[in-house]
Amino acid sequence: MLPLAFRLSKGVTSTLAPPIPLAASWASRYTPTPSKPLLNLSQGVPGIPPPDFLREALSERAKDIRGFGYGPVGGDSELRKVVAEEMKWIYGGRKVGEKVAEVEKVEVDIGPEDVVITAGCNLAFVATVMCLAEKGDEVILPVPWYFNHQMTLNLLGINTVALHTLPQDGYQPSVERCAELITEKTRAICLVTPNNPTGATYPPSLIASFASLAQKHNIALVLDETYRDFVPTSSPPHNLFSIPPSKPTPAPAPQLPPQPSTLSQIPLSPFSSPLFSRPLSSPTPATQNIGPWRPNVISLYSFSKSYCIPGHRLGSITASPTFLQEVTTVLDCLQICAPRPTQLALASLINDTRMRGFVSENREALERRHEIFRTSLPKPWKIISQGGYFAFIRHPFTGIEAEVVCKRFAEEFGVVMLPASFFCEGDVGAKEEEGRYVRVSVANVGDEGIREACVRIGEASKGCGWEMEKEREGRGSGFRWQIIR
Repeated sequence: MLPLAFRLSKGVTSTLAPPIPLAASWASRYTPTPSKPLLNLSQGVPGIPPPDFLREALSERAKDIRGFGYGPVGGDSELRKVVAEEMKWIYGGRKVGEKVAEVEKVEVDIGPEDVVITAGCNLAFVATVMCLAEKGDEVILPVPWYFNHQMTLNLLGINTVALHTLPQDGYQPSVERCAELITEKTRAICLVTPNNPTGATYPPSLIASFASLAQKHNIALVLDETYRDFVPTSSPPHNLFSIPPSKPTPAPAPQLPPQPSTLSQIPLSPFSSPLFSRPLSSPTPATQNIGPWRPNVISLYSFSKSYCIPGHRLGSITASPTFLQEVTTVLDCLQICAPRPTQLALASLINDTRMRGFVSENREALERRHEIFRTSLPKPWKIISQGGYFAFIRHPFTGIEAEVVCKRFAEEFGVVMLPASFFCEGDVGAKEEEGRYVRVSVANVGDEGIREACVRIGEASKGCGWEMEKEREGRGSGFRWQIIR
């Protein structure tokens, strides 16, 4: 590479390079044939296009003159309103795509003033942590982690504190172990559920316990719920947004100021000085209900997966209006506004029965692919956890690191997967047990693609010349992921 005449920042040079391009380079060396096409199970991308009615709406909105101008920093008011309504549907106990409740309806405390729209969920995370923490502070991430989260923290000089999750626990994080990691420098705990990369879905009771832990220590609980619409249940993903049934909805309180200090116990980053704040498009009303979740809970969401539009870059943050007021300061520097045509198109469709039906069908298709993968993966490969877009599996080759396996399977057999070492930091792949895990995305290909991938995995396992262990009883090994402090 050509030398530079200037110095690069330590934040950039100390951050690991994105791993997806490396996997793509492996795939580029495979020679596909009509009977043996490349099967890319590496990246979490939708395997189908958006529905026709959404594509038509996007086409029409691309010609809408409003889409050519700047919009509100926090997102178009109509979309924020619709997103709040959809969250009431989802967290109120109704299954996405159904017209009637399957379970008892729960009243949900979310309004448009609790929502801002961002140019993708990755940007939502960046803006959130810039408001929560500064250089030298700490954020707790369960490991294996979503690599862009850790990369963001490293770029900002925020220390990642790794909370190891164990295969025998189905990669469910421990509240007790997390509590031991909290220090005076801790600013947030970040959970991804359903998880990327492990696919593990955290039960509502576990999420509630983490919320209580965050409340106890006056820190934030950041929930990345990118894959929330793929939870195979009629119940809400969690109950943090619900209004306790034992307490009536608080009456309007006109005496409250427009921007109540519900986050006063959580130190905000110097990046988010109120001096430069810009108001949301719809000012927070003086009568707003300050619910029990707002002081500590921040929920992130991506429109990419549920609506199959990752290229349109749209996400959201749901949090206290007090916190979101600071977020708009950051967003004004990073995005100015989220893509307007996509906002305009989704505002009229998210709560449409056709869209809810599409999301429901998409979820059912993923459930079917998970079942196909579960029944077709050859032994002694072992599934440790699965859900959402992903399955986390253990390869059977003794003394061979997962990255070596993934590279060879991509280059020679056309099955592209990612090693667990891409979702942690340090020399995790150096020890045999710790180097045996692989992430597979079941969303990228159809049912037959999943079956064919499993056939090729079996053929490759027999023909690669590596020694395979015999099938073992139990649910994975008991290794502990390296802690990064």
